[in-house]
Amino acid sequence: MKETSRSLRKEDFEQLSEFRYQMRRFERFSEQAAQDEGITPLQYLLLLHIKGYPDRDWATVGELAERLQAHHHGIVALVTRCEALDLVKRKPSEIDRRQVEVHLLKPGEKILSRLAELHRAELKSLAGTFRIPQIDL
Repeated sequence: MKETSRSLRKEDFEQLSEFRYQMRRFERFSEQAAQDEGITPLQYLLLLHIKGYPDRDWATVGELAERLQAHHHGIVALVTRCEALDLVKRKPSEIDRRQVEVHLLKPGEKILSRLAELHRAELKSLAGTFRIPQIDL
C-alpha cells in the first residue's frame, strides 16, 4: 500500500463518508426505479451500457462484461435472461464470428427511455449535493 504524505483529517473522512452516502442513495433510487419497471438493477445497467456504448448502438458480450465489471459467463447468463424478456437480441459479429453483438429491442428501448428520464430528474435534484471529495494526498 502506498504511503501518504500526510495523515487524513477528520474533514477528509467526513467528505468520503458523505460522498459514499450520496452514491448509495443514488444507487438505491436506481435499484428501486428498475424494479418498479419490472426488471432487475443489473438488467437496467445492461440496457444502459448497450445503448450508451460509444459510437454504436450495440456492444459485445466482452465489452458489456468490462462495463459491468463482471465475468464473461455472468454476462452471458444476464443476456439470456434479457433475451427471454424480449429486451435484447444476440447477433453473431459479421467482422469476427467469435464475438457476439448484443442489440436492444423495442421493449428494452422503451424501458430504458423511461428509466433514463427518471435518472436524469434524480441527478438534477442532487445538483450541489453530490460532490467529489477534495482530498489532497
